Amino acid sequence: MTITYHSDIVQGSEEWHAARCGMLTASEMKLILTPTLKVASNDKERAHLYELLAQRVTRYVEPSYISNDMLRGKEDEIEARALYDKLYAPVQDVGFVTNDNWGFTLGYSPDGLVGSDGQIEAKSRCAKYQAQTIIENLGADKGTTIPIDYMMQCQTGLLVTERKWLDFISYCGGMPMVVIRVFPILDVQTAIIAAAWEFERRLAEKLAVYYQAVAAHKLPPTERRIEQEMYVG
Repeated sequence: MTITYHSDIVQGSEEWHAARCGMLTASEMKLILTPTLKVASNDKERAHLYELLAQRVTRYVEPSYISNDMLRGKEDEIEARALYDKLYAPVQDVGFVTNDNWGFTLGYSPDGLVGSDGQIEAKSRCAKYQAQTIIENLGADKGTTIPIDYMMQCQTGLLVTERKWLDFISYCGGMPMVVIRVFPILDVQTAIIAAAWEFERRLAEKLAVYYQAVAAHKLPPTERRIEQEMYVG
């Protein structure tokens, strides 16, 4: 079993993309496992399988569109982390974490580590969702839970790092910041491992078919043109 911390990698950099190339990661776990802990079988799950398969073949991550909301979210997460560091506890940088405890590797990109036991996961939220979170996840009759959309990512993150807790931070500038502590949930993590194992099994089968088809049909190789060249007049 090996847990590897890549503290020298900057999230979003070329090195970060290379480190997670072809790997199943916490942020995408919701694509292969439903909130009811059933293994997903739908178009999104199949698309993700072929995306990772292609990355394993090419060792290349295709660039994706970065929207204004994504840029705002990146800035908000920096603000959220700084405020958490000031009000709660010091946060340590880490770019990427991997764990190969199960015969395959899972990856996770924490927004920071806290001491020897904790970590944070910060999310930028628009105002309506921040209001909804405060009411539905912190209301007197609700207990203290995180939005269901982030459960798989947070539980996978705890599974990868094997830390004792994660502070989920929901941030919207101009509204109160929400911090909810998350602990490992055994049945969820057991389902994550089972779904990841099945996903890896199917991916390996498809990869074998891919190489067999390429060889059988003697498909000619091609060279990738870098994005800058593709758009030069």
